[in-house]
Amino acid sequence: MKRLIRLFSFLLFFVHFAGVSQAAISQDQREATYRQLEIFANVLSILQENYIEEIDAKGTIEGAISGMLLSLDPHSSYLTAEDFDELQEETRGNFSGVGIEITVRDGILTIISPIEGTPADKAGLKAKDLIVKINGNPTKKMPSMDAVKQLRGVKGSEVTLSIYRDGWQDLKEFTIVRDIISLHSVKGLFLEPGFAYVRITNFQGATTKDTKKLLAKLEKEKQIKGLILDLRNNPGGLLDQAISISDIFLNKGLVVYTKGRIQEQNMTFQAHSNNGKNLYPLIILVNEGSASASEIVAGAIQDHKRGVIVGTRTFGKGSVQTILPMPGGSGLRLTTARYFTPNGRSIQATGIIPDVEVPHIPYTEQEKERRNLPNFVREVDLKNHILNRDDESGITREQEAASNKKKTKDQQKVTKRLRKDNQLRTALNILKSLNLYTEYRTDPKTQNSMP
Repeated sequence: MKRLIRLFSFLLFFVHFAGVSQAAISQDQREATYRQLEIFANVLSILQENYIEEIDAKGTIEGAISGMLLSLDPHSSYLTAEDFDELQEETRGNFSGVGIEITVRDGILTIISPIEGTPADKAGLKAKDLIVKINGNPTKKMPSMDAVKQLRGVKGSEVTLSIYRDGWQDLKEFTIVRDIISLHSVKGLFLEPGFAYVRITNFQGATTKDTKKLLAKLEKEKQIKGLILDLRNNPGGLLDQAISISDIFLNKGLVVYTKGRIQEQNMTFQAHSNNGKNLYPLIILVNEGSASASEIVAGAIQDHKRGVIVGTRTFGKGSVQTILPMPGGSGLRLTTARYFTPNGRSIQATGIIPDVEVPHIPYTEQEKERRNLPNFVREVDLKNHILNRDDESGITREQEAASNKKKTKDQQKVTKRLRKDNQLRTALNILKSLNLYTEYRTDPKTQNSMP
């Protein structure tokens, strides 16, 4: 009986601690809640006295709490002390596993996005893949934190995922070797002189600092005339980092706001003046694997008409999760509010619709062969053609061709990436057009030639 009294006290504490003020709960609601808690305590007592095996009260209670949170939405969950430590470790940017962000949709474990360069990404897993089994164990109605535990493990160990993808007739098994997932979330280079490319794989503690450092490095190499910010397959991360990344490119105005059930959950976040810096033409690349924090950035840029969103509709995770610490080192990940873009659009379930929709076209061997076949002949291809000695630059086509053969490794990587990535090619073409238009509008010589 003493154990049940302690349990009942814990459950009352849980109700008060969950983040909803007493003012938000009527007297009738409180009394109904207490009656249900009494029923719960009675059921546990019966189990302890009559179940075929001895009941582990702690494990049973944790299971009940997990089930309660899972019944609310896919993102709320109970965190054991171990789970809580793992979550903090992930935020710091280093853990051992396969490298995917997951959620539960309609009771089925679903991949939000594989993290670029991780074992899951290299194995070919994609956003919206359904994980039906992990090591042969069905995942239906499995809490996401339980799935995370099974996916993580010692570096070098294997985990087998049974995957269903839209259009497949049968499940396919992927055996993946776990590795240390070091989330260096920012990298970039110039695709062409003046046209920069920055990829953010997720939003963690150092993302904004690393992005600013990278932009300064690129600006030092050559003036940035335009930027592609690639948020494809970026599953999100820290809200403050999404806000500060948006702030880099916005000179003023609202970035995002949240609405919850109680006043404390209603917040607004504003951009600060950047003194006219980083106002070059901007393209944001997104796809179905862009979620949460990625959608905040894309939504802010789109609503302020600061840049062009290119790609496919995003994932649609527009809810705010608050981490609440609990006694004994455990915690709650609780959905407390919704995100809204500056123009008042809810991201939840609808996602961000690109300004220019460009479906991803997988690069095939047939495409590779087609691109390698010459489909026209130029003057330079004719035998004994006359050399160009009148070009004021003094560079002949032969010299230009020889120069192109000396491309750096980075340039070769860029060429290969652009050849394989139709969305990136489209983004670069749009960016160059925006830059050209901007130059025309700001050049006094062409003021009368533009509308």
